[in-house]
Amino acid sequence: MKKLLFIAILSLCSINLFSAQLDTISIFSSAMKKEIMCAVITPNNIGVAERLPVVYMLHGHGGSYATWANNFNTQNLADAYHVMIVCPDGEYSSWYWDSPIDPKIRYETFVSSELIKYIDSNYYTIKSREGRAITGFSMGGHGALYLSFRHQETFGAAGSMSGGVDIRPFPNSWNMKDRLGDKATHPQNWDDYTVMSQLHLLKPSSLALIIDCGTEDFFYDVNETLHKELLDKKIPHKYMTGAGAHNGKYWGESIMYHMLFFDNYFKMNNNL
Repeated sequence: MKKLLFIAILSLCSINLFSAQLDTISIFSSAMKKEIMCAVITPNNIGVAERLPVVYMLHGHGGSYATWANNFNTQNLADAYHVMIVCPDGEYSSWYWDSPIDPKIRYETFVSSELIKYIDSNYYTIKSREGRAITGFSMGGHGALYLSFRHQETFGAAGSMSGGVDIRPFPNSWNMKDRLGDKATHPQNWDDYTVMSQLHLLKPSSLALIIDCGTEDFFYDVNETLHKELLDKKIPHKYMTGAGAHNGKYWGESIMYHMLFFDNYFKMNNNL
């Protein structure tokens, strides 16, 4: 893993700082009847009519569409791997669900359908699942796996960094009961809307998966359980752990592993 990280850092160092283009756009969601902000990063030196693979990056609880661009080297990453990066706003606590109790929260529909259609209609992208990956940290890690498991026709690769992959041990945290209802009175919602309850949707090699979590993270145990369940179901996936807590320092290193993983997936499936 250290060798892979060295390669990723070397690739970033070879790129001029912030040569990729960062745009802030607003996309109207018909499902939620409001505008949603997104950051779109396009790499430098795009060929004429060249279609790019896209990595969708989801932010964590309390964040916004600007979190990735403001805190991580997304522009350098876009240039180093010659991909488009799209960072949608998931509200501070949507968990990327279509809420069963709040009809105003339809972020599963927005990210997996409305956002994809807008990006593919307005940018030169590879318009197939083989050209799309999705990842995120914390709430966004949960969101990336939840959405990709449920929409395998849309995403070909997915990742999670320090993801809240099983929400049920945390019934009073991170505003989740505002989206699902109190766990004591709506237990079925808490079962139905967690990543761990979506594993039956997977078939071997249906998704290229990369999952990691730091050993000092409060989500470490649920990630270990997810890893074991995927092994039991014989679902291929790359799983990594190592020293690290639930913070930006860990995610800043983790995203480089994810980008290497997605780069390999894109090249294998798109003749890049």
